[in-house]
Amino acid sequence: MAPEAGTREKRAGAGVVLLTLAAGQFLMALDSSVMNVSIATVADDIGTTVTGIQGAITAYTLVMAMFMIPGGKVGALIGHKKAFLIGCVIYGCGSLMTALAPNLSVLLLGWSFLEGLGAALILPAIVALVAGNFTVERRPGAYGLVAASGAVAIAIGPIIGGVATTYFSWRWVFAGEVVIVLAILVFARRTADAPVGERRRIDLVGAVLSALGLGVFVYGVLRSSEWGWFLPKPGAPAWLGISLVVWLMLVGLLLVWIFLRWEARLVERHREPLVDPALLRNRQLTGGLTMFFFQYLVQMGVFFVVPLYLSVALGLSALMTGARILPLSLTLLAAAILIPRFLPDVSPRRVVRLGILALLAGAVALLAALDADAGAEIVTVPLLLIGLGMGALASQLGAVTVSAVPDKQSAEVGGIQNAVTNLGASLGTALAGSILIAALTTSFLTTIEQNKAVPAEVTGQASVTLESGVPFMSDAQLKAALEKAGTSPDVASAAIEANTAARLDGLRAALALLALTALLAMFFTQRIPATAAGAARPTATA
Repeated sequence: MAPEAGTREKRAGAGVVLLTLAAGQFLMALDSSVMNVSIATVADDIGTTVTGIQGAITAYTLVMAMFMIPGGKVGALIGHKKAFLIGCVIYGCGSLMTALAPNLSVLLLGWSFLEGLGAALILPAIVALVAGNFTVERRPGAYGLVAASGAVAIAIGPIIGGVATTYFSWRWVFAGEVVIVLAILVFARRTADAPVGERRRIDLVGAVLSALGLGVFVYGVLRSSEWGWFLPKPGAPAWLGISLVVWLMLVGLLLVWIFLRWEARLVERHREPLVDPALLRNRQLTGGLTMFFFQYLVQMGVFFVVPLYLSVALGLSALMTGARILPLSLTLLAAAILIPRFLPDVSPRRVVRLGILALLAGAVALLAALDADAGAEIVTVPLLLIGLGMGALASQLGAVTVSAVPDKQSAEVGGIQNAVTNLGASLGTALAGSILIAALTTSFLTTIEQNKAVPAEVTGQASVTLESGVPFMSDAQLKAALEKAGTSPDVASAAIEANTAARLDGLRAALALLALTALLAMFFTQRIPATAAGAARPTATA
């Protein structure tokens, strides 16, 4: 009986550790999805504009992107558990400051900076702590649950934000985060520290170069919807007739290249690099990172497009929108947990390929179902498929990347992995938004030009006015705006019809891009190990 009792106790302890780390991942992903449904309310409450809150969201993403790789290195210097705990304390202080924020400046300091900095310490540490607390056989399931908890946070964030904003206050969400952080700090005592190598110093030059490179690149991506990807939108900054987005992305890539050259030089001189360039020659690791990039690009694109369809096109509340997205969470969790449990020896490459096919099938199914008369029910089956695909990928990719290197390098891999996922998420949202608005604008103006009820002078004025992009708005919002402008009934009716058709065209274009991206990802799956044993064995080179 004693050995059985000891085994049960050990399993219970491992369960607490896993739930603690999953709670940390959940917390990191919750903020943006909650804030997105509360932007207008928060702006009014702290006396700023919607643009100001959107800037805070952008800054939060930037801080995480800039400090993710150095954050992974800090864990190797002071211990991954200590980095995790310090990150939680910083994050909790930021959440408390945000909950009490009287103005935008305090909100920026608490949410954008402190929470972003805390996340940059927590996320790489989670990757290392999973590797340090679970055997190779149990890691796929552990990484699957941790990754799934982040995606679930994004999916249910609108419900939490909607309930808090509607019935209480958005501030209670951040106050609740403080409570969750305190619980994590209590239960984290059961977590064993992960092994670290002989790390004595941090490469400050490399830290600055990586932070600037990733930060500048991601900032350019985040500004693409306002400034234009290549040709500048009216009033947007430009240089040599090209949007500043292009130049920012090029400067970011140049800084990342300089960073890698600097790291290679340190290795040649037998000094400690921030990231060992040899990692990027590891076939299995780069394969896993590439899949992470595509997964988050498609994932965040879906989380951008589907809520727009439900909340704007169909006029559902934040609560109903979140409820309609829940099926995705169910299949995501099921796949992420059950695949490693019941199919521990399954081929990671096969699971990843089937996951990508599920993502592709879901995007195509939703694309085919979109229609002017379609209701909210059309998203259910596609989201079940997309959730299944995300869960399948989540069940394998974390173990694939970490098992590609010795455990002592898991935090470095965690920093790179989270930088890649952050980049994929930023690009997914930006690309989906840009394609949606471009297709919407083209469709709207084409329909208006072909409608004889709209006078030629109105058509010409609309073409000039809407050159920078037609806003994605509901028919009710457009009708109210047209009535306020004193538009004639015939022109207003034509504009509303054009908006309805163009809105669907924009959504279809964004979904087509996401489907194409999922298909493209299939060509990069060859680097994923064909056997579970291959994923459990570190590979040194390409």
